[in-house]
Amino acid sequence: MRLTDYQIQAIRQLARRVGGDRSRVRVFGSRLDDTANGGDLDLMLELPEPVDNPALMAARMSALVSRVMFGRKVDVLLSAPNLMRLPIHDSAFKEGRLL
Repeated sequence: MRLTDYQIQAIRQLARRVGGDRSRVRVFGSRLDDTANGGDLDLMLELPEPVDNPALMAARMSALVSRVMFGRKVDVLLSAPNLMRLPIHDSAFKEGRLL
């Protein structure tokens, strides 16, 4: 996985700040490939409770993590009980790695 220990710890802390203490964050996509270069960061924020404003939460998480990643583009997918589960969620759960 192409993340430093500092970045992993910062992303975990931001996930708890944005999603609460029981949230979890998973990396999926090209960042898991140690042989690749560049690319954005794909995260799935897993939330145990329903989300009132998912677009705002995803945007906030993306912006905060992007700062940690020196401006790199960060895509955030949310998983919560009240949100529709799409095929991308299945891929993230299957191939992704919890931080």
